[in-house]
Amino acid sequence: MSKENHIDRDLDLNNASRGVWLVKVPKYIANRWEKAPGDIEVGKLKITKVLGQKHQVSLSLSQAVLNLPDCKGENIPKDHRLDVSTVTQQTLGVFSHMTPVNKDSVVPESEKLFLEGKIVQKLECRPYADNCYMKLKLESIKKASMPTRKVQQLDRVVQTYKPVSDHKNNIEYIERKKAEGKKARDDKEHVLEMLFAAFEKHQYYNIKDLVKITKQPITYLKEILKDVCNYNLKNPHKNMWELKPEYRHYKEPTEPKKPETDEEDDD
Repeated sequence: MSKENHIDRDLDLNNASRGVWLVKVPKYIANRWEKAPGDIEVGKLKITKVLGQKHQVSLSLSQAVLNLPDCKGENIPKDHRLDVSTVTQQTLGVFSHMTPVNKDSVVPESEKLFLEGKIVQKLECRPYADNCYMKLKLESIKKASMPTRKVQQLDRVVQTYKPVSDHKNNIEYIERKKAEGKKARDDKEHVLEMLFAAFEKHQYYNIKDLVKITKQPITYLKEILKDVCNYNLKNPHKNMWELKPEYRHYKEPTEPKKPETDEEDDD
Protein backbone atom coordinates (compact mmCIF):
# COMPACT_ATOMS: atom_id res chain seq x y z
CA MET A 1 0.00 0.00 0.00
CA SER A 2 1.39 3.39 -0.92
CA LYS A 3 1.94 6.07 1.68
CA GLU A 4 -0.66 8.28 0.04
CA ASN A 5 -3.42 5.70 0.59
CA HIS A 6 -2.31 4.81 4.12
CA ILE A 7 -4.42 6.17 6.97
CA ASP A 8 -3.06 6.44 10.52
CA ARG A 9 -5.38 4.79 13.01
CA ASP A 10 -5.28 4.45 16.80
CA LEU A 11 -5.29 0.89 18.19
CA ASP A 12 -6.75 0.24 21.62
CA LEU A 13 -4.93 -2.69 23.33
CA ASN A 14 -6.72 -2.68 26.67
CA ASN A 15 -8.32 -6.10 25.95
CA ALA A 16 -5.28 -7.69 24.28
CA SER A 17 -4.90 -10.30 27.05
CA ARG A 18 -8.57 -11.35 27.03
CA GLY A 19 -9.39 -14.84 25.70
CA VAL A 20 -12.06 -15.01 22.96
CA TRP A 21 -13.98 -17.90 21.38
CA LEU A 22 -14.33 -18.21 17.62
CA VAL A 23 -17.69 -19.90 16.94
CA LYS A 24 -18.77 -21.23 13.54
CA VAL A 25 -22.54 -21.61 13.18
CA PRO A 26 -24.64 -23.13 10.36
CA LYS A 27 -25.89 -20.78 7.67
CA TYR A 28 -29.54 -21.09 8.74
CA ILE A 29 -28.65 -19.82 12.24
CA ALA A 30 -26.62 -16.92 10.85
CA ASN A 31 -29.54 -15.92 8.61
CA ARG A 32 -31.95 -15.93 11.55
CA TRP A 33 -29.63 -13.87 13.73
CA GLU A 34 -29.21 -11.29 10.94
CA LYS A 35 -32.99 -10.93 10.63
CA ALA A 36 -33.58 -10.79 14.39
CA PRO A 37 -34.11 -7.35 16.01
CA GLY A 38 -31.32 -6.14 18.25
CA ASP A 39 -33.48 -6.05 21.39
CA ILE A 40 -34.41 -9.75 21.65
CA GLU A 41 -32.57 -12.75 23.08
CA VAL A 42 -31.25 -14.99 20.28
CA GLY A 43 -30.23 -18.01 22.36
CA LYS A 44 -28.62 -19.45 25.47
CA LEU A 45 -25.19 -21.03 25.82
CA LYS A 46 -24.79 -23.83 28.38
CA ILE A 47 -21.39 -25.06 29.61
CA THR A 48 -21.31 -28.33 31.57
CA LYS A 49 -18.20 -29.32 33.48
CA VAL A 50 -17.40 -33.05 33.50
CA LEU A 51 -14.60 -34.45 35.68
CA GLY A 52 -11.72 -35.80 33.63
CA GLN A 53 -13.23 -34.65 30.32
CA LYS A 54 -13.53 -31.53 28.23
CA HIS A 55 -16.31 -29.08 28.97
CA GLN A 56 -19.53 -29.86 27.11
CA VAL A 57 -20.98 -26.78 25.40
CA SER A 58 -24.49 -26.57 23.96
CA LEU A 59 -26.57 -23.84 22.29
CA SER A 60 -30.32 -23.47 22.52
CA LEU A 61 -32.02 -20.94 20.22
CA SER A 62 -34.71 -18.73 21.72
CA GLN A 63 -38.37 -19.00 20.75
CA ALA A 64 -38.25 -15.41 19.51
CA VAL A 65 -35.67 -16.39 16.88
CA LEU A 66 -37.50 -19.59 15.94
CA ASN A 67 -40.77 -17.70 15.45
CA LEU A 68 -39.61 -14.64 13.54
CA PRO A 69 -42.44 -13.13 11.44
CA ASP A 70 -40.26 -13.09 8.31
CA CYS A 71 -39.47 -16.82 8.62
CA LYS A 72 -42.89 -18.38 9.10
CA GLY A 73 -43.05 -21.96 7.84
CA GLU A 74 -39.25 -22.38 7.95
CA ASN A 75 -38.55 -24.70 10.86
CA ILE A 76 -34.95 -24.98 12.06
CA PRO A 77 -33.47 -27.06 14.92
CA LYS A 78 -33.51 -25.47 18.34
CA ASP A 79 -30.76 -27.39 20.17
CA HIS A 80 -27.15 -27.72 19.02
CA ARG A 81 -23.87 -29.00 20.39
CA LEU A 82 -20.56 -27.17 20.05
CA ASP A 83 -17.35 -29.08 19.38
CA VAL A 84 -14.46 -27.34 21.13
CA SER A 85 -10.85 -27.27 19.91
CA THR A 86 -7.91 -25.31 21.36
CA VAL A 87 -5.96 -22.92 19.15
CA THR A 88 -2.24 -23.65 19.56
CA GLN A 89 -0.48 -23.25 16.18
CA GLN A 90 -1.99 -19.90 15.22
CA THR A 91 -2.18 -16.40 16.63
CA LEU A 92 -5.64 -15.04 15.90
CA GLY A 93 -7.32 -11.93 17.20
CA VAL A 94 -10.65 -10.12 17.02
CA PHE A 95 -10.72 -6.47 16.00
CA SER A 96 -13.53 -3.95 16.02
CA HIS A 97 -13.66 -0.34 14.87
CA MET A 98 -15.53 2.80 15.79
CA THR A 99 -15.91 5.69 13.35
CA PRO A 100 -16.59 9.02 15.02
CA VAL A 101 -18.56 11.41 12.85
CA ASN A 102 -18.49 15.16 13.01
CA LYS A 103 -21.85 16.64 13.94
CA ASP A 104 -21.75 19.07 11.04
CA SER A 105 -20.59 16.51 8.47
CA VAL A 106 -21.37 12.91 7.54
CA VAL A 107 -17.73 12.31 6.57
CA PRO A 108 -15.82 10.33 9.25
CA GLU A 109 -12.90 12.23 10.80
CA SER A 110 -10.88 9.19 11.91
CA GLU A 111 -11.33 5.51 12.63
CA LYS A 112 -10.19 3.90 15.86
CA LEU A 113 -9.46 0.17 16.06
CA PHE A 114 -9.93 -2.02 19.13
CA LEU A 115 -8.27 -5.36 19.81
CA GLU A 116 -11.09 -7.23 21.53
CA GLY A 117 -9.00 -10.23 22.49
CA LYS A 118 -6.96 -13.24 21.42
CA ILE A 119 -8.75 -16.32 20.10
CA VAL A 120 -7.97 -19.24 22.41
CA GLN A 121 -10.64 -21.75 21.34
CA LYS A 122 -12.59 -22.62 18.21
CA LEU A 123 -16.12 -23.96 18.47
CA GLU A 124 -18.14 -25.55 15.68
CA CYS A 125 -21.89 -25.54 16.15
CA ARG A 126 -23.49 -28.80 15.00
CA PRO A 127 -27.20 -29.72 15.06
CA TYR A 128 -28.52 -33.01 16.39
CA ALA A 129 -29.71 -35.42 13.70
CA ASP A 130 -33.41 -35.21 14.63
CA ASN A 131 -36.48 -35.11 12.37
CA CYS A 132 -36.43 -31.30 12.18
CA TYR A 133 -32.84 -31.23 10.89
CA MET A 134 -33.48 -34.05 8.40
CA LYS A 135 -36.46 -32.16 6.94
CA LEU A 136 -34.35 -29.01 6.70
CA LYS A 137 -31.61 -30.85 4.79
CA LEU A 138 -34.18 -32.46 2.50
CA GLU A 139 -35.62 -29.05 1.62
CA SER A 140 -32.15 -27.61 0.94
CA ILE A 141 -31.32 -30.56 -1.35
CA LYS A 142 -34.57 -30.05 -3.26
CA LYS A 143 -33.86 -26.33 -3.70
CA ALA A 144 -30.32 -27.03 -4.91
CA SER A 145 -31.55 -29.57 -7.47
CA MET A 146 -34.14 -27.21 -8.96
CA PRO A 147 -33.04 -25.81 -12.35
CA THR A 148 -32.34 -22.11 -12.46
CA ARG A 149 -33.94 -21.80 -15.92
CA LYS A 150 -37.31 -23.12 -16.95
CA VAL A 151 -39.08 -23.53 -20.27
CA GLN A 152 -42.30 -21.56 -20.40
CA GLN A 153 -44.92 -21.92 -23.10
CA LEU A 154 -46.26 -18.64 -24.46
CA ASP A 155 -49.93 -18.28 -25.34
CA ARG A 156 -49.40 -15.18 -27.48
CA VAL A 157 -46.77 -13.60 -29.68
CA VAL A 158 -44.35 -11.31 -27.89
CA GLN A 159 -43.91 -8.23 -30.05
CA THR A 160 -41.26 -6.46 -27.96
CA TYR A 161 -38.84 -9.38 -27.84
CA LYS A 162 -35.28 -8.58 -28.84
CA PRO A 163 -32.54 -11.21 -29.05
CA VAL A 164 -29.83 -10.85 -26.43
CA SER A 165 -26.36 -10.20 -27.83
CA ASP A 166 -23.90 -13.05 -27.52
CA HIS A 167 -21.72 -13.18 -24.44
CA LYS A 168 -18.33 -11.53 -24.74
CA ASN A 169 -16.46 -14.69 -23.71
CA ASN A 170 -18.27 -16.72 -26.37
CA ILE A 171 -17.37 -14.20 -29.07
CA GLU A 172 -13.70 -14.22 -28.04
CA TYR A 173 -13.68 -18.04 -28.00
CA ILE A 174 -15.19 -18.26 -31.51
CA GLU A 175 -12.75 -15.69 -32.90
CA ARG A 176 -9.81 -17.52 -31.35
CA LYS A 177 -10.97 -20.82 -32.84
CA LYS A 178 -11.36 -19.20 -36.26
CA ALA A 179 -7.86 -17.76 -36.03
CA GLU A 180 -6.42 -21.15 -35.13
CA GLY A 181 -8.32 -22.78 -37.97
CA LYS A 182 -6.70 -20.39 -40.45
CA LYS A 183 -3.22 -21.44 -39.37
CA ALA A 184 -1.94 -23.79 -42.05
CA ARG A 185 0.51 -26.50 -41.06
CA ASP A 186 3.91 -25.71 -42.50
CA ASP A 187 6.40 -28.35 -43.47
CA LYS A 188 7.98 -30.00 -40.43
CA GLU A 189 11.50 -29.11 -41.54
CA HIS A 190 10.54 -25.46 -41.87
CA VAL A 191 9.00 -25.47 -38.38
CA LEU A 192 12.16 -27.08 -36.99
CA GLU A 193 14.28 -24.36 -38.57
CA MET A 194 12.16 -21.69 -36.87
CA LEU A 195 12.41 -23.52 -33.55
CA PHE A 196 16.18 -23.95 -33.71
CA ALA A 197 16.56 -20.28 -34.64
CA ALA A 198 14.44 -19.28 -31.66
CA PHE A 199 16.36 -21.51 -29.22
CA GLU A 200 19.61 -19.91 -30.36
CA LYS A 201 18.35 -16.69 -28.79
CA HIS A 202 16.86 -18.15 -25.60
CA GLN A 203 17.21 -21.50 -23.88
CA TYR A 204 13.66 -21.75 -22.48
CA TYR A 205 10.24 -20.95 -24.01
CA ASN A 206 6.64 -21.48 -23.00
CA ILE A 207 4.16 -22.85 -25.52
CA LYS A 208 2.38 -19.52 -26.07
CA ASP A 209 5.58 -17.80 -27.20
CA LEU A 210 6.45 -20.68 -29.52
CA VAL A 211 2.98 -20.52 -31.10
CA LYS A 212 3.49 -16.80 -31.77
CA ILE A 213 6.93 -17.41 -33.27
CA THR A 214 6.02 -20.35 -35.52
CA LYS A 215 2.34 -19.43 -36.15
CA GLN A 216 1.43 -23.12 -36.08
CA PRO A 217 -1.57 -24.91 -34.53
CA ILE A 218 -0.76 -25.76 -30.94
CA THR A 219 -1.45 -29.50 -31.29
CA TYR A 220 0.79 -29.77 -34.37
CA LEU A 221 3.52 -27.73 -32.67
CA LYS A 222 3.49 -29.94 -29.57
CA GLU A 223 3.99 -33.04 -31.73
CA ILE A 224 7.16 -31.52 -33.18
CA LEU A 225 8.37 -30.23 -29.81
CA LYS A 226 8.18 -33.70 -28.28
CA ASP A 227 10.72 -34.91 -30.85
CA VAL A 228 13.39 -32.29 -30.22
CA CYS A 229 12.61 -30.73 -26.84
CA ASN A 230 12.17 -31.61 -23.19
CA TYR A 231 9.27 -30.27 -21.13
CA ASN A 232 10.34 -29.05 -17.67
CA LEU A 233 8.14 -30.08 -14.78
CA LYS A 234 10.24 -28.60 -11.98
CA ASN A 235 11.34 -25.14 -11.00
CA PRO A 236 13.01 -22.81 -11.85
CA HIS A 237 11.84 -23.38 -15.47
CA LYS A 238 8.57 -25.18 -14.81
CA ASN A 239 6.14 -25.57 -17.77
CA MET A 240 8.77 -24.44 -20.27
CA TRP A 241 10.39 -26.18 -23.23
CA GLU A 242 14.11 -26.55 -23.94
CA LEU A 243 16.07 -28.42 -26.60
CA LYS A 244 17.22 -31.95 -25.89
CA PRO A 245 20.98 -32.21 -25.21
CA GLU A 246 21.70 -33.72 -28.63
CA TYR A 247 20.19 -30.71 -30.40
CA ARG A 248 21.85 -28.00 -28.34
CA HIS A 249 24.58 -26.02 -30.07
CA TYR A 250 25.16 -23.14 -27.73
CA LYS A 251 28.29 -21.15 -28.45
CA GLU A 252 30.89 -21.24 -25.71
CA PRO A 253 31.93 -17.82 -24.50
CA THR A 254 35.22 -16.92 -26.07
CA GLU A 255 37.99 -15.73 -23.79
CA PRO A 256 39.61 -12.44 -24.77
CA LYS A 257 43.04 -12.83 -26.28
CA LYS A 258 45.95 -11.64 -24.24
CA PRO A 259 47.79 -8.71 -25.84
CA GLU A 260 51.15 -9.66 -27.28
CA THR A 261 54.16 -7.81 -25.89
CA ASP A 262 57.37 -7.22 -27.81
CA GLU A 263 60.37 -8.50 -25.95
CA GLU A 264 63.44 -6.31 -26.29
CA ASP A 265 66.60 -8.08 -27.33
CA ASP A 266 69.28 -8.01 -24.72
CA ASP A 267 72.46 -6.46 -26.00
